[in-house]
Amino acid sequence: MGTSTGDTVTDGVAVPDWRKLEATELTPILSAALDAFYETGFHGTSVREIARRVGVTVPALYYHHENKEGLLIALLELSTSDVLSRAHAADADGGDDPVQRLSNVIEAIVLRMTLRARLAALEGESRYLSPDNRQRYRAVRKGVEQLVRSIVEEGTASGVFDVDDPAETTRALLGMCQSIPRWYHSEGTLTPEEVAAKYVDITLKTVGAPSRR
Repeated sequence: MGTSTGDTVTDGVAVPDWRKLEATELTPILSAALDAFYETGFHGTSVREIARRVGVTVPALYYHHENKEGLLIALLELSTSDVLSRAHAADADGGDDPVQRLSNVIEAIVLRMTLRARLAALEGESRYLSPDNRQRYRAVRKGVEQLVRSIVEEGTASGVFDVDDPAETTRALLGMCQSIPRWYHSEGTLTPEEVAAKYVDITLKTVGAPSRR
């Protein structure tokens, strides 16, 4: 897999090295909401509990966020926007090589799933969103799917990949990555980089491309 140095420019905007994930900067309210949602789920968390964790009154919390769902959509949009920007930076870092591009994008997604596991795990709570907010969330998430699918389609068209159904293959690859928060623990035996390397190998075998390790 290629090595990225410095920032990557995507759509004219400099994106930090997609392999380096700094600590997520959240407001105290969003940080408390993330912890509560992760520990007891969206449905099991009350606004009063989040306010208690922050040390503010419920009205003060509502001053910043309309309701509990507003907290959830804010966290989900932050999470999906982050992975989308990093996926595009990883894709750009792969040049014109479909194998390298796909390897980079899967690596970026897996690193984010492991290094920001709490945010990634929160995506399972999207089922509690209202129709309008669910549509907003899906629109950003769809960008990741479209990016991976375009790489798979281009690699297949050029004969680099051996794929019968790019759309279903894309969904299978992303489903594999999205399942990581359900089993990954930072205290486990595999580092995020090792998990990413394994998933890149699985991905390349799935699309019929030689491993680059």
